[in-house]
Amino acid sequence: VKAVSPEYPLRGELRVRAAPNLPEQGIRKLPSSGEIWVGARLLAELGMETGDPLSLGERELHISRIISRDNGDAVNLFRLGPRVLMALEEIPSTGLVTPASRVHHQLLVAGAPKRVERYRLWAGKRLPKGVSLNHMSNARPELRSALDRGGRFLGLAALAAVLMASAAVALSARRFVERQSDSSAILRCLGCSRGFILQTLLLRLTLLTLLASLAGILFGYLSQFLLASAIGEWFGPELPMPGMTPAWIGFGTGFATLFGFTLPSLLRLGSVPPLRVLRRDLGAPPANAWLAALSALLAIALLMLWQSGDIKLAISVMAGTLLTIALLLAAARLLIRLVTPLRHRGDSIWRYGLASLARNPALTSLQLAGFGLGILALLLLAVVRVDLLNSWQRTIPAQAPNQFLINIQPREVQPLTRFLQQSDLKSGGIFPMLRARLTRINEHTVSPDDYQSDRARRLASREFNLSWSEQLQADNRILSGHWWDPHQVDQALFSVEQGLAEELGIELGDRLTFNLAGVPIAGRVASLRSVQWDSFHPNFFVIGTPGLLKNHPATYITSFYLPAGGEKRLAGLLQRFPSVTIIDVSTLMQQIREIITRGASAVEFVFLFTLGAGVLVLYAGIQATREHRRQESAILRTLGLRRRPLLLAVSIEFITLGVLAGLLASSCASLTGWYISTELLGLGYQFNPWLWVAGTLGGGIGVGLAGAMATYPLVVRPPLETLRG
Repeated sequence: VKAVSPEYPLRGELRVRAAPNLPEQGIRKLPSSGEIWVGARLLAELGMETGDPLSLGERELHISRIISRDNGDAVNLFRLGPRVLMALEEIPSTGLVTPASRVHHQLLVAGAPKRVERYRLWAGKRLPKGVSLNHMSNARPELRSALDRGGRFLGLAALAAVLMASAAVALSARRFVERQSDSSAILRCLGCSRGFILQTLLLRLTLLTLLASLAGILFGYLSQFLLASAIGEWFGPELPMPGMTPAWIGFGTGFATLFGFTLPSLLRLGSVPPLRVLRRDLGAPPANAWLAALSALLAIALLMLWQSGDIKLAISVMAGTLLTIALLLAAARLLIRLVTPLRHRGDSIWRYGLASLARNPALTSLQLAGFGLGILALLLLAVVRVDLLNSWQRTIPAQAPNQFLINIQPREVQPLTRFLQQSDLKSGGIFPMLRARLTRINEHTVSPDDYQSDRARRLASREFNLSWSEQLQADNRILSGHWWDPHQVDQALFSVEQGLAEELGIELGDRLTFNLAGVPIAGRVASLRSVQWDSFHPNFFVIGTPGLLKNHPATYITSFYLPAGGEKRLAGLLQRFPSVTIIDVSTLMQQIREIITRGASAVEFVFLFTLGAGVLVLYAGIQATREHRRQESAILRTLGLRRRPLLLAVSIEFITLGVLAGLLASSCASLTGWYISTELLGLGYQFNPWLWVAGTLGGGIGVGLAGAMATYPLVVRPPLETLRG
């Protein structure tokens, strides 16, 4: 029985039904005086209907609603019985609460994150014994796993956008230097110093960055209202307005991106020789390659760490980016070497198209790297993102277990298995379970006072659910050490869940001692493993070998899927096995599914910005060689090459760049997706052959068409205008 105050629920809304066969509806008011709301399972077990009276203590109340979902159950997700919800003011009239009653009180608190954190730290130091403080950092592992994955998916979306923006700015920086070389040369002729020229350019870029960042901040501010309209109703009727922190992040991102990729090139403009006014072949001195690379690397690293807030995710994407750049530059060198002989052989249009790649190796390398990074980010957006989100959504299948059975006695295992089969209830397997308390890690006695975090203190002060098994469960994965071999099942070995090991400071090879009903049980940690808690199969923090635990008293646990409206089957199960306890986790599963659905919607929305940045990368990569192509087109037209063959030659050049960049980017995107999925998100990943098809063909066709369209105005322009200019 749960009695709540008028402010309940603190977030979201209650979902109720007026009758079992009617659709659910959201409601924010509580049961009126004389009313009570119940779970569908209670009606099935008692044979009652809505409108029937139900006595609670000294008070008779009428059932008016059936509870479908209660967001307030997030702090008590595993319920041992059917739900009953009533108004707090009705409790005195029932006479249920006395000094001998078993009553559990909860206070729900929400507000601005900083205020909630201050309250949490303040209350954590003043809680009396027996009172615990729950928050998202120590939430149930199933819920925390879904939230962590949602955060990492959003972090991946931010990193892809940062990667695309960086590539676009890096490609644009070269053309900026070319266009400003004439102005710098004229200023040098007029007596301006190098410092004056650099100050002028820095001022221009600073003003440009301020305006561009301000425009991006305003666009982001408006966009967040669209995002809030899509998922905001999940949190309540009204979301707080964003503060100034996102604005400062926007300005910081703008300046870090601009100066990280343009500063080395900008420094060259102050050294443009004045003689460039007369000799057009002179330009800015070549940039220090190591300085440019270091500046760009630091900018990308800073932005990735800042935007993702996840060091492992940022390092993973950074490593994938560096690998892609290295492969692209190596491929550019190889391509240039292969096509260099074509500059002096044959007269076909293929010669003009491919030989132009070798005429300017620096431009070819720059374009190939830019196109490759752009295609990499677009593939992460278009293909890998979909695969990862699908894997995330498949973590809780439509018929994942939503009911747990505990306290199964050994003699009931076989009859219960047959009952579930006859009732068409698919079980995920029956596992032994023992209750024991961790007392020693090596020679150190475990005490809650030895730990700082609330979760570690709770873990050190309570009993654990242990189990034994010969085989590793399908939703578990060994991270370090090894699972025991058949000849080791009689040895004293443990396998510990990674999160628990980190909280309590347990390492591979440590000797753990548990107190099981007064009997000490000791064994060595043979492996650390990850557990897919949101699979909703029975899982355990600590698993031992059969030889270590099999001979100790144990009960058994299992889980199964109960379809909607099947509550009567549970009544039959309890009649047949009265000692078995049923735990309903359907509310928890529904909340996690909603987190996944809303999180996926948010990721889709954020990735739209990446798509826009990808278009900019493609445009910047083509514009980087615009001046060079304008002059080259005029010369070739003067020498008699017609427009159509010239456009075809340019298309061949861009298609070659696009195919090669797409092929390499596809490989790197696949490897990056695999690592993020398996190592960071704990999901399965299947290599998608369409990734290479989309990357290679899409890169060739997209870059080829874009290059031809961008070059067309240069080709149709009369050569005399260019030569005179």
